[in-house]
Amino acid sequence: MAPKKAKPQRPSLLTDQLRQAIDASGLTRYRISKETGISESTLAQFYNNAHRGLSTAALNALGECLELTIVMNRKPADRSE
Repeated sequence: MAPKKAKPQRPSLLTDQLRQAIDASGLTRYRISKETGISESTLAQFYNNAHRGLSTAALNALGECLELTIVMNRKPADRSE
């Protein structure tokens, strides 16, 4: 039997990258909550995938707190077809 081909690795989702940034920051959820105004329970739900998502305002606050920027590293797909 031939070995299975590895699936091409897809870029991780933005939400996954945010969770990684939270881990890498070394900040507690309490501290992030105080700096962003996002409740600890909302952060916990987001972190554990139990929350549908964060509002744009919450995402902006989280990005500022964690000193994140979005970098485009590929061209958007051509959707004209």
